[in-house]
Amino acid sequence: MNDTIFVGLDVHKETIDIAITRGRWGDIEHRGKIVNTAEALWRHLRRLGPKEHLLVAYEAGPCGYGIYRQLTRRDVTCVVVAPSLVPRRPGDRVKTDRRDACMLVQMLRSGDLPVVWVPDEVHEALRDLVRTREDAKVARHRLRQQLGKMLLRLGYYPPEGVNPWTVRHRSWLNGLKLQQPAQQFILTEYIHGLDEISQRMHRLDKRMEHMARTGPHAALIAALQALRGVGLLTAVTLVAELGDLTRFYHPKGLMSYSGLVPSEWSSGARQNRGSITKTGNQHVRRVAVEAAWHYRHPPRVSRTLRKRQEHVSEKVKQISWTAQDRLNGKYRRLVGRGKPKNKAIVAVARELLGFVWAIGQEVAKETYVMQGADQVVNR
Repeated sequence: MNDTIFVGLDVHKETIDIAITRGRWGDIEHRGKIVNTAEALWRHLRRLGPKEHLLVAYEAGPCGYGIYRQLTRRDVTCVVVAPSLVPRRPGDRVKTDRRDACMLVQMLRSGDLPVVWVPDEVHEALRDLVRTREDAKVARHRLRQQLGKMLLRLGYYPPEGVNPWTVRHRSWLNGLKLQQPAQQFILTEYIHGLDEISQRMHRLDKRMEHMARTGPHAALIAALQALRGVGLLTAVTLVAELGDLTRFYHPKGLMSYSGLVPSEWSSGARQNRGSITKTGNQHVRRVAVEAAWHYRHPPRVSRTLRKRQEHVSEKVKQISWTAQDRLNGKYRRLVGRGKPKNKAIVAVARELLGFVWAIGQEVAKETYVMQGADQVVNR
C-alpha cells in the first residue's frame, strides 16, 4: 500500500485532469491538464513510476471504457467508478475539474469508490444493439402518438371495432383522404416514417437473433428463455445489461442492482419502508416487470415455452417450474391481502431476478464442466 501511486482522472472529451498521491499518507498533488489521447495519458503515467504500482480511477461517462481498456492492456490496474454513487458533501458548492480529480484520488485511497463492472468489446456491442433497438421502439411509439393526435385534432376516428395499429387500422390509414393537400402530405410522411422504423426494428431483431445464437452468451440466453415470460428480446436484454451473473455472490445483489428493492428510513425501533429505489439499471428493471406480469396466471408449460425449453438442461427446467409455482403463489397472496396489482407485480419481478441469478449460476457451472471435459479429451 505504501508503494501504491493512486491516480484520479477527471475525463472530458478533449482534456483529462490528473491528480495523484503516493502511498497511504502522501499529500494529494494536482498534476495539471493534458489532452485526451492515449499517447499523452500513457506518456504522463510512465513518469509517475512503475506501472505495477499504479492504481488509476475515473468516472464512467460518455467517453466510454477506452481508457480502462488501454491501461489494462498495458497491465496497469484501472477501475471505473459509478458517478451517481460517489459520496458528495452536502455543503460543497464548488465543483471544478481539479477538485473532482483530487476527490477521486482521496476516495480511491480510502476505498470509498463504488466500482462498476466493465464489459468487454463483444458484450458492449451486444448492449449497444439492444439499446438501439429500444431507441427505435421509442421513436416508433412517439411517431404513432403524433400521427394519432393529428388525426384526432382533425376529427378523423378509426371505424368501430378497429384496434389501433393493426392490419385493419393500417388499411384505414392508407385509405384516408384529408381535405388539405399539406395535411395529406404530412399523413403520407408519417406513414412512410413508421414503415422505415419498422424495417429498422426488423433488421435489428435479425441481427440480435444471430448474435444470440452464435455469440459467446448463446447458452445463457437460451437458458433464460426457459423462464415464463422471458422471450428472446428479454433474455438478450438481461444478458447485455447484467453481464456476468456470477459476479453477484447472492441474488440480493442482483435485485439491488436493478433498483427493485424497497427504500428504507429506519431509526431505533421505528421502521419505515417506501417505494423501490430505482437507483439501478433501468433496462433490467423494465424487462423484469414486463416478464413478471405473466406470473399472474396459474403455472403451466405452454407449447411456446416447451419449445424454448427443448435444448436446456433438466436443472434449468426445474428452476423454471419452481419459479412459476412460487411467483404465482406470491402474486395471489399479495393481491389477496389487498396489495395493488402493480405493487404485487414489482415484488414478483424482484423475486424473478433471483431465479435469473440461479439460472446464471447453473449455466456457469455447466460451462465449467464442459470446458473441463474438453481439456481432458484434448490431452
